[in-house]
Amino acid sequence: MPDSKRAHNLRQAADWLSSYDIVALQEVDGGSLRSQFINQVAFLASEGGFPHFHQQQNRRVAGLAAHSNGLLSKFASSHAIHHKLPGRIPGRGALEVTFGSGDHQVLVLSVHLSLSHSARKPQLEYIAELVKDIPYFIIMGDMNCPTYKVSEEFKRLGVKVKQGKKGTPTFPRWNPKHCFDQIWVSDSLNIIKSEVLHLGVSDHLPVAMEIEFPFDPEQLNQDSVKSTSIPKSFLN
Repeated sequence: MPDSKRAHNLRQAADWLSSYDIVALQEVDGGSLRSQFINQVAFLASEGGFPHFHQQQNRRVAGLAAHSNGLLSKFASSHAIHHKLPGRIPGRGALEVTFGSGDHQVLVLSVHLSLSHSARKPQLEYIAELVKDIPYFIIMGDMNCPTYKVSEEFKRLGVKVKQGKKGTPTFPRWNPKHCFDQIWVSDSLNIIKSEVLHLGVSDHLPVAMEIEFPFDPEQLNQDSVKSTSIPKSFLN
């Protein structure tokens, strides 16, 4: 429900996020009663100094909640696709954003998977199909399962992935026991550093990763042709 500390917490989160190049968000509100009709993706983009953002609304509960995935970026994107993930209960999605083109193309996914194993299995199969022929990709999200479950599924599907630091729990923030929040990258990318950050305005702890590309990252901007501007009506 609406909270008097909403604006303060969002600005604090934006300040933490501002030092990163690409940020994936899950369970952010796209503008409803619970967020006092503020699009939190757009707000964080504006306050955090991200000139580009994408939002995927997956589930709307009347006017009470607008559950979304989001992606903030300091790079312009070449295109974005909103995927509805398979499941008996609708409302899970994968936000696909591509940066650059040709040999300098990177596909980034912001995902939020289901709670049950039976629902997650086809969702991971769907995601594997998206990335299997992509040389450089990054998958970030709330997997709602341990890291080894994701690793086993990708291996079974023939998709080579890497993960950074393993085994550090992220949920719940106040007493972390579960490694639900994860970043996976293609085998062709080099992970320099990976860590769970002990920051607290969410019920999950965030995961940060530093990645080395086999080309100058500025090439992503040079090869991109589209971006998402921030509508003034979304800002407070």
